[in-house]
Amino acid sequence: MDLITIDFETFYSKSFSLTKLTTEAYVRDPRFEVIGVGIKVNNGSTEWASGTHGQIKEYLHSFNWANAVVLAHNTMFDGAILSWLFDIHPRVWADTLCIGRAIHGVEVGGSLKALAERYKIGAKGTEVLDAIGKKRLSFTTDELSRYGDYCINDVELTYKLFGIMGKGFPKKELKIIDLTLRMFIEPMLDLDLGLLESHLEDIKDIKDKLLEDANTDRKSLMSNPKFADLLSTFGVVPPMKTSPTTGKETFAFAKSDEAFKKLYEHEDFRVQAVVAARLGLKSTLEETRTQRFINIAKRGLLPVPVRYYAAHTGRWGGDDKINLQNLPSRGPNGKKLKRSLIAPDGYMLIDCDSSQIEARVLAWLAGQEDLTAAFNVGDDVYKKMAMSIYGVNREEDVTKDQRFVGKTTILGAGYGMGAARFKDQLQSLGFAMDIAEARRIIKVYRTTNDKISALWRDAGDMLFYLAQGDATDFGKSYVFNVEPKLSALRLPSGLLMRYDDLTLTKDETTGDSEYTYKTRRGRTRIYGGKVVENVCQAVARCIIGEQMLKIAKRYRVVLTVHDSVVCCVPETELVEAQAYIESCMRWTPDWADGLPVNCESGIGKSYGDCE
Repeated sequence: MDLITIDFETFYSKSFSLTKLTTEAYVRDPRFEVIGVGIKVNNGSTEWASGTHGQIKEYLHSFNWANAVVLAHNTMFDGAILSWLFDIHPRVWADTLCIGRAIHGVEVGGSLKALAERYKIGAKGTEVLDAIGKKRLSFTTDELSRYGDYCINDVELTYKLFGIMGKGFPKKELKIIDLTLRMFIEPMLDLDLGLLESHLEDIKDIKDKLLEDANTDRKSLMSNPKFADLLSTFGVVPPMKTSPTTGKETFAFAKSDEAFKKLYEHEDFRVQAVVAARLGLKSTLEETRTQRFINIAKRGLLPVPVRYYAAHTGRWGGDDKINLQNLPSRGPNGKKLKRSLIAPDGYMLIDCDSSQIEARVLAWLAGQEDLTAAFNVGDDVYKKMAMSIYGVNREEDVTKDQRFVGKTTILGAGYGMGAARFKDQLQSLGFAMDIAEARRIIKVYRTTNDKISALWRDAGDMLFYLAQGDATDFGKSYVFNVEPKLSALRLPSGLLMRYDDLTLTKDETTGDSEYTYKTRRGRTRIYGGKVVENVCQAVARCIIGEQMLKIAKRYRVVLTVHDSVVCCVPETELVEAQAYIESCMRWTPDWADGLPVNCESGIGKSYGDCE
């Protein structure tokens, strides 16, 4: 296959650019214009071409794309242009931005400039600054030539980076990058415009009703001082807190502030009404996201933006200002946005969810054989946990509430969670419990799952050796390799999970010591239980990535959300496709032998109907 490195230069201005718009909105906007394109085939000379849309299209179609790997830095952008505007679909997509993020972690700069400096392969040009607000015909011949030199340099830097970073980069991960990019560049999902417009009206009606019930106006609710005055008229002293950034007293009006949350249950219904109205009006995520979906629907199909290696553990995340990872599922309008994502004519969607994969990985990694066996035979592990907690002898005697506590314990206490946090977690889920009972349950969990508790301690010991730069072992040796010189764990994918600048620090006030590592947000605390959580998430991601590759051999993967994979399949193959996809999601790689994975799937015309 040919490697074709590509970079488009496009019109932008202070108000019209990728910093102001999403990739989808920018490329599909009528103002969008390609100024020119730089192309390098294999290790040949890089060419610069500029001209009308028709001239560039003719030039691009002179290359053999059918058997080519297309490489760019931020291929989501350049690939979208190549596919949407010029109807070119190469065999494989590759991206140095994705590769850089995977190699160096999400905590460091992944721009072309930053990576070029890191590898000392040359400087990125600045000629692009002279192009602000200029259409192609606005450039002089000399300016266009210099712009071309800038573009050629970017292509060369990208090619050099791929030669360096791509060497030894896991082939499976390159395939996963291609699969991830394809969700955006080659969209299949449609959007139900009528449903979205109706949903937006419902949202606005709800906010109007909140205002009506509160018998007040928007200004009084949205302004902190005015809202404080409003509360005072009801005899309520506005709750205060100390700002963590300024150290000054400020109003405690955030929805996470405990004192503010209590006002939601105030004995005066008028206070309840104004608090509910403020929360409802302040919450704009649903409204803005719905409007964004409407705008996309009017322009075409939904390019699904999923960021490869978005998290420290390698997990995918939302991208392009459209986070499909957290679409609501609860409430009266909970699934409206999910139901707006629909399969094209002649196709259906299958949403296959890997059941409790992180809890299963934890039991398997720790060697907690009784729990692993229970998962393997399909036992209700939440009921079994509840039986241990409450001393119940028969599964059928476990109550709904007891099972709920058992489930929360299995899913929450596996990473060293203490009693206070466990109590708070239950409370946030609407289940009240005193601290003594929480301590008792945590003790039961740790006693029952002693191998898991031992894994936390092993992870803590590993941090000690990692901070010293000494060799050590952790977990299953064929799953993880500890890389002390790199302050990292080598994952089954072949990539690293880094703990850069891992240091044992001492709190001068309390005298307590803790391990921290460097992130872009500052230093982050790390401990044995947190390491175990990290590795379980990372292993789950490695498995799901390989499962997706198996699925993609036969069916299009159009979305991945947490532990689920959404596929688009022909209506005529529903039964066969569901069986195949489930078999893929129940498969494990050789290195995960004995891991009892399972899944459940649903079918629907829309994503929200896949139950």
